[in-house]
Amino acid sequence: MHGNDALGRLFVVLLAAAFAAYAIGLLLVRRGGRFGAVFALACAIQLAPLAAPVLVSTDAWTYWSYARLHDPYRQTPSEDTVSAAHAGAAYLHETSAYGPAFTLASKPVALTTSPDVAAWTFKITAALCVLLATWLAARRRAFAAALVGWNPLVAVHFAGGGHNDALMVALVAVALALGDRARPRWAGVVWSFAVLVKWVPILLLPLRALEARSKGRRVDHVGFAVTTVAVLVLATVLWRFHWVHAIGPLARDAARETSYALPHRTGLPWWLFAAAYAVAYCWLLREAARGRARLGLAFALLLPALPYLIAWYVLWPLTLSAYDEDDTATVLTLVLCAYLLPQRIPV
Repeated sequence: MHGNDALGRLFVVLLAAAFAAYAIGLLLVRRGGRFGAVFALACAIQLAPLAAPVLVSTDAWTYWSYARLHDPYRQTPSEDTVSAAHAGAAYLHETSAYGPAFTLASKPVALTTSPDVAAWTFKITAALCVLLATWLAARRRAFAAALVGWNPLVAVHFAGGGHNDALMVALVAVALALGDRARPRWAGVVWSFAVLVKWVPILLLPLRALEARSKGRRVDHVGFAVTTVAVLVLATVLWRFHWVHAIGPLARDAARETSYALPHRTGLPWWLFAAAYAVAYCWLLREAARGRARLGLAFALLLPALPYLIAWYVLWPLTLSAYDEDDTATVLTLVLCAYLLPQRIPV
C-alpha cells in the first residue's frame, strides 16, 4: 500500500509536469504554428497511453460487462461471470446509465471473453475519437488543435482509460462540422446519436438552434427525429422500455458528490449551483439568439455546477472551446483541467 501511494504521488508529479509543458506549448503555438506539425504531435500524445495498461479507471471493463448482458437496463455486471471480476466495484450492482446508442454500439465487444481485448477496444476507440474531435474542432487552426490534442489529462483518461465521453464529443464535433457544411439533415442524425450515447449534448441543441435562426442558417429536424425514433424503437424491441431506466442511475449520480465537485468542496447545497447554472444558461440562450452559440462555455460553466464531477469530463468544454475560439471558455476549462489533475489517482 505504501509503495502504491508513492507511485501515485510520482504519477501526479509527472502529470503536473506534462501539464506545465502543455501550457507553455499553448503559449508558443498562440504566437504562431503550423497545423500539420501541431496535429502530428497531438497524435503522438494522444496515442502514447495505448502502450500502457488501463490507467486510473475500470470503466472500459464496466462497458464490456454491460455489453455482455442481455438487458443492461435490468441486469447488473455482477450477473456476468466472465466480466464481473473486472467491472468497477461502484457499478457491480448497478444497471447501465448509458444511452441506447452506446449500448448498441458496444455490443460487438461482448463477443470477446478477454478483458484485455475489451479494454484495448475501448481505449483505441476513445483515442481515435479524441483525434477526430481535435481535427474537426480545430478546423486547421494550430492553437485549437494544440488545445485539445496536446492535453495530457485527456490522453491519460481516454487512450489510457477508454471512456465513452470521447465518442460523444466526437459525434458532437461531426454534427457541428456537418452543420457548418450545410448538411443539416445529416447533422441532425449525428446529433441524435450523440444525445443517445450520453444525454448531456441535449443542452447544446437550443443554443445551436437559436444561433442558426439568428444567422439564417437552415436547420432540419427530420434527421434528428427519424434517427431518435429508429434507435429507441430498436432499443424497445431488444429491451422493452427498460432503456428508460437509464435515468435512474443518472439521478443516483446527481444525488451523490465526488470529492472534487464544488458543492462538496465548498459545503454549499447542490441546488445553489444548479440555480446559478440555470441563470447562466438563460444568458447563454440570449447570446445564442444574438448569433453566438457559446457551446464551450455552456459546458465549462456546467462542470463546476455538477455534484458528480469527474476529471475526464473536461473533454466536453475543451473541444467546444477550441471550436468556438472562445477565450473565456478556454481559460475556465484550463483552470478546471489543472484543478482536476490529481483526481482518481491514488495518493
